[in-house]
Amino acid sequence: WGMGETLAYGSLLHEGFDVRISGQDVERGTFSHRHAILRDEISEERINLLNRLGGEQGKMNIFNSLLSEYAVLGFDYGYAMANPNTLTIWEAQFGDFSNGAQIIFDQYLSAAEDKWKLQNGIVVLLPHGYEGQGSEHSSARMERFLQLCAVDNMSVANCTTPANFYHMLRRQMKWNFRKPLIVFTPKSLLRHPLVVSNFHEFSNGAFQEVIDDTIDHQKATKLVFCTGKFYYDLLAERTQLERNDVALVRIEQLFPLHLDKLQEIIDSYPNVKNYVWAQEEPENMGACSYMLHRFRL
Repeated sequence: WGMGETLAYGSLLHEGFDVRISGQDVERGTFSHRHAILRDEISEERINLLNRLGGEQGKMNIFNSLLSEYAVLGFDYGYAMANPNTLTIWEAQFGDFSNGAQIIFDQYLSAAEDKWKLQNGIVVLLPHGYEGQGSEHSSARMERFLQLCAVDNMSVANCTTPANFYHMLRRQMKWNFRKPLIVFTPKSLLRHPLVVSNFHEFSNGAFQEVIDDTIDHQKATKLVFCTGKFYYDLLAERTQLERNDVALVRIEQLFPLHLDKLQEIIDSYPNVKNYVWAQEEPENMGACSYMLHRFRL
């Protein structure tokens, strides 16, 4: 996962875009997957290898910022507005820390384009997933962000592969317009043995809003939609139970929701009579209410 993320930054820098990242522990990554800044143990020089690609590359700035989400996200939102060709990212140490910046989300990220006709391409990375780290470090409150979604005002994603994360970050700069991007990033998946992508998926692939299952569609009798890390929990259970009749479909982009693609996938399973939404969050959290409202489950 860390390599896929680094490849996204490096390729954008190589193409002349700048990258700016801030957050409470972003230089190494809260879960030690990024390692963007190296230190010479003798001179204590701080070294950012992505600024040494050579040629007419862009510049990468990455800062461990203070524990004031409201101030830092507000500053970065303004920075992204003034510098639309910079991939500007704010990462919460844990996703639920974003509640300290709730005013910025409510008043600016979700509404500025409608209120003031201002486009902004800021990216917000929110580590999310129930991995036994306690109630305060599990949920990025996905439901709150989905309640703010309307009329293509932003993108909300929960990726499951390094390549999809890579293409999504690059897409943010390659679009000829700007929209805020909210990403529920993984914790346990950073080193999960199944969370890998091959070279072809990076070099020739594209961002996939929905990822269908690879099992035989003729044999499937049950269809389960899910998102993010929970897919791998379901996959492990399906493998243990040897249930080859259950298809698992990943929704990588929750908003805008690709309803036509979802219906196309449903139609491709001739023996499926019904389909369900599955999540690890409580029913009144996560994407459940959003999916029930947007999609007939």
